[in-house]
Amino acid sequence: MKTTQRYLALDVLRGMTVALMILVNTPGSWSHIYAPLKHAQWHGCTPTDLVFPFFLFVVGVSMFFSFSKYGNSLNKESLLKIGKRTLLIFAIGLFLNSFPQWTTDYSKLRILGVLQRIALAYGIGAVIVLASPRKYLPYIGAVILLFYWGLMYVLGGSDPFSLQGNATMAVDSAILGVDHLYKVYGIPFDPEGLLSTIPAIVTVIIGYLIGSVVKDTEKSQVPKTLILFGVAAIVSGLIWGLVFPINKPIWSSSYVLYTAGWACLVLALLIWVIDLKNYSKWTSFFVVFGMNPLFIFALSGLWSKVFGRLVHFTDPDGKVISGSAKLYRDVFVPLAGQLNGSLLYAISHVLVFWLIGYVLYKKKIFIKV
Repeated sequence: MKTTQRYLALDVLRGMTVALMILVNTPGSWSHIYAPLKHAQWHGCTPTDLVFPFFLFVVGVSMFFSFSKYGNSLNKESLLKIGKRTLLIFAIGLFLNSFPQWTTDYSKLRILGVLQRIALAYGIGAVIVLASPRKYLPYIGAVILLFYWGLMYVLGGSDPFSLQGNATMAVDSAILGVDHLYKVYGIPFDPEGLLSTIPAIVTVIIGYLIGSVVKDTEKSQVPKTLILFGVAAIVSGLIWGLVFPINKPIWSSSYVLYTAGWACLVLALLIWVIDLKNYSKWTSFFVVFGMNPLFIFALSGLWSKVFGRLVHFTDPDGKVISGSAKLYRDVFVPLAGQLNGSLLYAISHVLVFWLIGYVLYKKKIFIKV
């Protein structure tokens, strides 16, 4: 008998990704981070590089269930919901980029970012999955990934998958303007750019397809099925990675398959532990994050901006430092040293935002972003 119940494992995986996003985004010092909590310098994939695609994967899985009330088809009601949510998430991301507004030079405002990519991948992915027969979605996803590979190879330089030679810089610069791109890499390159959002859409599509598998498969067989899909995707990603390297900043096609494979394996494990074996007492911590995921993540970003840019302290020697730097230096470093203090600083932020989420959860306040 096929189950139609909601899987607790989905809420837990969503909550885990939000908690990890906060953890890796708020170290006490960017100079003191444990290796697994760093992104790969360019090619490659660390545990931290799994977090963002895991979130988009869960967006896709949840999409299958949430759009069931619209018959999983594109109509006036579903299109209106997609449009509103896409614009809202994008606007929040743009606001965070510009905050605090009175210190922002809008001529150099970064237009894209994590929330903006979530918005675009969700919006475009939703239209594709609802407008297309489900049986064609794997082929649509494959065509998109192959098309992106071709674009990167043809439009790139002599080393088309390198930082300096990849095509996303030229395309994003032409559309958005150099001044509106991310500059942390030392050159105008946006890891959440427009061109590299194309394969990110496939991450959402894969999640949607996995959502259909979870719903339509006998409950006891779901973990086995997801493991098969996961292993196949990881192996495919590794093989493709020999010619199109696994790379988060350009969201390479091999990276899409590789990370989706790991997401399938983690979801399989969670469903087996939580929904089949009923070991669920430990899940409440992550469920809190999973109930208001985008709100909590956006709030954490807003707090980082406030504490890092608006709150300042003056040392006895006259040196002005940010509130976040002072908290790390004066509280967490004495407690645990520079490296562990940086980690403890990040963990403390996860706990603070869990507490906020817990209050909302207990009051049954669910802020839909």
